[in-house]
Amino acid sequence: MGYTVILERESDGGYVVSVPALPGCVSQGDTREEALANIREAIDLYLEDCRESGDPIPSEAGREYIEVEVGA
Repeated sequence: MGYTVILERESDGGYVVSVPALPGCVSQGDTREEALANIREAIDLYLEDCRESGDPIPSEAGREYIEVEVGA
């Protein structure tokens, strides 16, 4: 199972990464690689919590990511 993540570079040079399909699942890292490793761990913990509490496992089904052009 895979999830789409959003990786954002911070002004201090670090990264913040979030998972749109998993509300509140956010992590960070000093490097891109560290941020991605940290979000993998956060996703694992999020899904483990869902299983333990009996909540459904969120999926990417029905999500569509579209880039919208706007005039400046």
